[in-house]
Amino acid sequence: MDRRRPPREAKWWYSTFHTVTAMVGAGVLSLPYAMAYLGWGPGTVVMILSWCITLNTMWQMIQLHECVPGVRFDRYKDLGKHVFGPKLGAWIVLPQQLIVQVGCDIVYMVTGGKCLQKFMEIACTNCTRIRQSYWICIFGSVHFFLSQLPNFNSVSGVSLAAAIMSLSYSTIAWVGCVGKGRVPNVSYAYKTTSPTDYMFRVFNALGQVSFAYAGHAVVLEIQATIPSTPEKPSRVPMWKGAVWAYFVNALCYFPVAFIGYWAFGQDVDDNVLVGLERPSWLIAAANLMVVVHVIGSYQVYAMPVFDLMEQKMVKTWNFPPGVLLRFIVRTSYVAFTLFLGVTFPFFGDLLGFFGGFGFAPTSYFLPSIMWLKIKKPRRFSTSWLINWACIFIGVFIMIASTVGGLRNIVADSSSYEFYS
Repeated sequence: MDRRRPPREAKWWYSTFHTVTAMVGAGVLSLPYAMAYLGWGPGTVVMILSWCITLNTMWQMIQLHECVPGVRFDRYKDLGKHVFGPKLGAWIVLPQQLIVQVGCDIVYMVTGGKCLQKFMEIACTNCTRIRQSYWICIFGSVHFFLSQLPNFNSVSGVSLAAAIMSLSYSTIAWVGCVGKGRVPNVSYAYKTTSPTDYMFRVFNALGQVSFAYAGHAVVLEIQATIPSTPEKPSRVPMWKGAVWAYFVNALCYFPVAFIGYWAFGQDVDDNVLVGLERPSWLIAAANLMVVVHVIGSYQVYAMPVFDLMEQKMVKTWNFPPGVLLRFIVRTSYVAFTLFLGVTFPFFGDLLGFFGGFGFAPTSYFLPSIMWLKIKKPRRFSTSWLINWACIFIGVFIMIASTVGGLRNIVADSSSYEFYS
């Protein structure tokens, strides 16, 4: 038995709040912004289709966790190696999973810092204003301590608090929009810009939506903490937890996306909370809730990376496992994500880029490819058609939003003053 593996003691509700924490992140606040480029019709279709596709692929991942009798694929890359072979599987799955996990942590550094800054500016109007980059550093400093917690089970309290916060600030966001009402002369027309720029912004909006469905990158690691017996395999409690997580997901995503767009139209900010100013105490509280949530989310995504890095250090460089190894690896990782977050704080563009490059494969179509290779459904059967539809939609989102997000980062960085 791997003594560094988290003990398999988790209950089904652990999977609910770990999945909610992993999925309902900062991306929910950018959904009205994505709607502003997609419009009512296409935006609604993309939102509903994404929810259905990713629920289906989540179910597939949970089923495939124990698709070989007596074997549990505790990590995404382990399942990839089984499906595609030891070498090819690692090259296909591991880079995509790392992009999701590291990308999320970079974005959460930015989000945490920005929301902490917004909270302090509302709560203390007479305080001296300090740079955004300093706020990101203040937020990041918390993780130098939290990252020393050993495994998933040890961050369950942080994760539970984060899941509660995500539901709370999402509710404040859409209730605040209802209370504010529609802004004067609200317009739902497509944003006025050049056709080329608009196309790239639409591509980026697709990435922002796919970023919102990120739990697949850690679903097998979460399921690995649940006990399993022949009478009660882990997929039963894990699926129960995932269904509840998707229910919470729907309560957060759809009202924020639709009501936020209804209130602000094409002028909505890439973080909908920024446009809400009254009542100030409630908006300050919502920003603080986002900070608490992304603290938990950062750890949920970082834990598998820590495990991978520590394994590599032990196996490749014969580094003795223990507190020193944990300190070096985890402190270095937090410092790396903090540096990138401070350097590239383009919230909406980062969501689109990482959403396309990493989230679309891991959440939209890699599980479907694995399902086709392992389960081999009959050609042109319902299962076969659904899986191929997921693959085509996912590949399109991956290509379009990666190109759109990267182009927008380049375009926006040209007018940005670094470390401001």
